[in-house]
Amino acid sequence: MTTTPRVAGLLLAAGGGRRLGGRPKALLPHRGRPLVEHAARALWDGGCGAVYVVLGAGAERVRQEARLPACVLVDNAGWAEGMGSSLRAGLDALGAHPDEFDAVLVSLVDQPGIGAAAVARVRAAYQGRDTLAAASYRGRRGHPVLFGAAHWAGVVAGAVGDQGARGYLAAHRDAITLVDCSEVAEPYDIDTAADLARLE
Repeated sequence: MTTTPRVAGLLLAAGGGRRLGGRPKALLPHRGRPLVEHAARALWDGGCGAVYVVLGAGAERVRQEARLPACVLVDNAGWAEGMGSSLRAGLDALGAHPDEFDAVLVSLVDQPGIGAAAVARVRAAYQGRDTLAAASYRGRRGHPVLFGAAHWAGVVAGAVGDQGARGYLAAHRDAITLVDCSEVAEPYDIDTAADLARLE
């Protein structure tokens, strides 16, 4: 590569925390600040040139309580439909500026064990606008996931319900570069009340 790829970070942070009693995941406290701040910082520190954050549940509270300087905040009114709607909203926002970015790196707000080191590793897998890359943990694909710009339209077309990009990635599994992040990150989710013990 003769030029540095322009990779945006896309943080999906719209979840309503249904199994957490309806507490928006973005606002869960972690190390004294809302979880969304830590997730956004991981994208910045991992080398993303811009960070888009998709908000849904409690969006106004997130805007008021979270410090997200320089982030582009994208509202997803249909967040209750599932992760697919947030992925579409984020990619649609990025797609409005088709010449600004070569790829997007997607992460989830409820995975605090995935930090800048994993982001940087997956970002480094970029080879061109047709790149597909994903972190792997002990042989299993996880987040973050990098989509070269050539894939965005296909991902948007298939992003429905809680599937997100799962169907698209399954259909293109042979094209995915897996990046082992097992020793630099932990891919657990904060989904239930028991999971809250993982927060600090």
